[in-house]
Amino acid sequence: MKRFAFKMKLKPGFADEYKKRHDEIWPELVSLIKSTGVSDYSIFLDEETNILFGVQKIAGDAGSQDLGSDPVVQKWWAYMADIMDTNEDNSPVTIPLKEVFRLD
Repeated sequence: MKRFAFKMKLKPGFADEYKKRHDEIWPELVSLIKSTGVSDYSIFLDEETNILFGVQKIAGDAGSQDLGSDPVVQKWWAYMADIMDTNEDNSPVTIPLKEVFRLD
């Protein structure tokens, strides 16, 4: 199983709203993400910089970052676009991170 880590940027003042929206994540989105083999998916917030840090385990070759053509994901992106830095298609600006240490 592979792990994938990435960062995104939250707009200032939206930490509570971001958490609220994820506390109420749509069941169809959860099912879609899990269907690609993603598990143990967490997102952390650095409150000093508003940087979001995501990490997920991936069974197979695709992760949540590969679901952009799905209508449910596009709807979620549009829903989140007002509180995050996004690309022109409303997808979050996502920067993959290189693993430099791991302790199992």
